[in-house]
Amino acid sequence: MTEDEKELSQTITNQLNHKTIRIFKDKSVPKATLNKLLSVASHTATSHFLQSFSVISITDPKLRQQISQISEQKYINANGHLFIFIVDQYRAFSIARQETDQPLKLGSADKFFQGVSDSLLAAQNMINAAESLKLGTVALGSILNDALRLIKLLELPKLTFPILGLIVGYPQQEPQFKPRLPKEMWHFTNQYQTPTNFDSLLAEYDQTIKTYYETRDTNRREETFSSLVTKSALNTPKKRAEIGQAIRKQGFLNDLEI
Repeated sequence: MTEDEKELSQTITNQLNHKTIRIFKDKSVPKATLNKLLSVASHTATSHFLQSFSVISITDPKLRQQISQISEQKYINANGHLFIFIVDQYRAFSIARQETDQPLKLGSADKFFQGVSDSLLAAQNMINAAESLKLGTVALGSILNDALRLIKLLELPKLTFPILGLIVGYPQQEPQFKPRLPKEMWHFTNQYQTPTNFDSLLAEYDQTIKTYYETRDTNRREETFSSLVTKSALNTPKKRAEIGQAIRKQGFLNDLEI
């Protein structure tokens, strides 16, 4: 195996061994490392090279505590470095407004999802880079538990939206590997297809997940994938039901020219 193949193999191994870390050591990530991770994020694939995202580092303890309250996750107000990834079309607005006085279409659904994809790709790139350095990560969709409040806390201008949080730090735990869905249930050829053996695949996966939750080291409980999905389908936390309102309040998901 060549050196390049060994490096590729290690990269893939890191990704296949991904685990969410929620407990971090009381040890700061060096500034040089954080800057390297930000550089990796900036080199992510981006739609039309528009780079429609920004990243906010949360260093104010009071602000971090408030974000933890929004997320309803105590571990957010602990160790590790907290990033918030932002859909950002405000920067494009600021630039384009200097170049033209013609109406702009930066509030469209197209521009919003352009920023969403740029932001999430950048976050995943940062996760891969951090884990290659033996750092741990946890992605935080829970920052959207009260999007309107978070927008106010971060003083986000119109045409921006917080899409994902990410904590990076030195792991203080070694969680067990959480089994994923079998490939037959999510990878298809040419068209969307429900496998003919869907029920048996689901039953087997339910048993796998049930065993995982019953035997893992912490927070054991009785749970299957089917019960997990069903509970999610039945419930939307009150404030998360306001996400659409928050997106529109920020000037997105409309076809009005600005």
